[in-house]
Amino acid sequence: MLVKTYGGAVSGINALIITIEVNISRGINFYLVGLPDSAVKESLQRVTSAIKECGLEMPGKKIVVNMAPASIRKEGAAYDLPIAIGILAASEQLNKDLLEHYLLMGELSLDGSVHPIRGVLPIAIEARKQGFKGFILPEKNAREAAVVNDLTVFGVHHIREVIALLSNTSDLKPTLVDTRKEFFERIDDFKLDFSEVKGQENVKRALEIAAAGGHNILLIGPPGAGKTMLAKRLPGIIPPLTLHEALETTKIHSVAGKISGDTSLMTQRPFRAPHHTISDVALVGGGQYPQPGEISLAHNGVLFLDELPEFKRTVLEVMRQPLEDRVISISRAKFAVEYPASFMLVASMNPCPCGYYNHPEKACVCSSGQVQKYLNRISGPLLDRIDIHIEIVPVPFKMLSEKQHSETSKSVRDRVVAARKLQGDRFEAFPGMHSNAQMSSRLIRKFCKLTPEGESILKMAMEKLGLSARAYDRILKVSRTIADLDGKDQIESHHLSEAIHYRSLDRKNWAG
Repeated sequence: MLVKTYGGAVSGINALIITIEVNISRGINFYLVGLPDSAVKESLQRVTSAIKECGLEMPGKKIVVNMAPASIRKEGAAYDLPIAIGILAASEQLNKDLLEHYLLMGELSLDGSVHPIRGVLPIAIEARKQGFKGFILPEKNAREAAVVNDLTVFGVHHIREVIALLSNTSDLKPTLVDTRKEFFERIDDFKLDFSEVKGQENVKRALEIAAAGGHNILLIGPPGAGKTMLAKRLPGIIPPLTLHEALETTKIHSVAGKISGDTSLMTQRPFRAPHHTISDVALVGGGQYPQPGEISLAHNGVLFLDELPEFKRTVLEVMRQPLEDRVISISRAKFAVEYPASFMLVASMNPCPCGYYNHPEKACVCSSGQVQKYLNRISGPLLDRIDIHIEIVPVPFKMLSEKQHSETSKSVRDRVVAARKLQGDRFEAFPGMHSNAQMSSRLIRKFCKLTPEGESILKMAMEKLGLSARAYDRILKVSRTIADLDGKDQIESHHLSEAIHYRSLDRKNWAG
């Protein structure tokens, strides 16, 4: 008897439906075809044990399981459940009438328990698109799938619950999630706030500008000056996620298996801070069976690289293309996948090997050659993609001991949101563009026009400070953002002067 059940496979951050055909006929042996990997091939032992634990029988006949389309590689143990249910239906131990209406996914243990899987959200979206009535999956993945409207989601702990559900003898209730209510209730739930940071008003200002324009930023300062503390608070001042952005971000984390059982939809922008020993594959994604890397997990959020010069040169260089294109393409011999990678890069570094170059109190023990060699670990093309460089000095004890709180993240965010709204209106005719940092040279010339006084200031800065040519466009972009925060259509001279201040590493002889 031939029976069909349905599952899903993830490709990139999207999914496609997999049809599991089970045919039982005269003979013996078990055949699994359709390009399964080792984990799928090993399903026979798990499925056999789980079926017996339910008091049912594994047919002692010839069983052929085909997973279509056969050209797509099937990975992981998530196909255990649809294979087991297909075998039970094909051997007439289970009614097959409801199988065409449900998608089934889940890893089985030997006792029949159903374990969580990866990539549930994109599979649920595709199931709704293909017209399936419901999705039966592990309980720990149920809230994640329930985000999708018009799809009945049943979370199960054991294969017995699936059998009862498909036999119409179950009182199992579907998992319900009010997506919009949960999203808007948790959108402002931040544990870290700018008001907790004493002093560093100039750095907070630079981070506000970076958030308002989507600019990449580099924090330069000695150990203990507060670089990491400030960076961790940046997501709290970036405009909140839209529902579309939240769904896209959750899909990526779902594919990577980073969604916890009690999470339905990510409501806050991600903050990823990989260690400097990370490999290039772990950072940008890839592997034998490609998975999203840290830059994709930071999509719509912040990627924080602490101690930037300590990262391997090859690791930093692979970021150049994603920083520009905001997408990472991973190609293999037979296929290629794309992962989105639109993130804000926030990097921090010591100014020299000992960490105390330009320190107001402690003397630097490094020679000018050592300082320059340290800075040269960051290539010019990568530095070219960082709009703002800000120097940080330690906070004096007097300021640390003050009890007065500084400005909260919420009030800073309100100004950032207002500036982003201006940019949204400005770039309305340019699909996919939403911030000043994304402007091309042509758009810079169109939207960053200077007054004669401004042109004179910029010319003088380029000549006297020895600013590089690559700093020119960056200064204009940042100036445009500062003007937006001021609510001004025209870039004024003080906007330009402030933007010039944020190009520390471009100054001639900065490192002596």
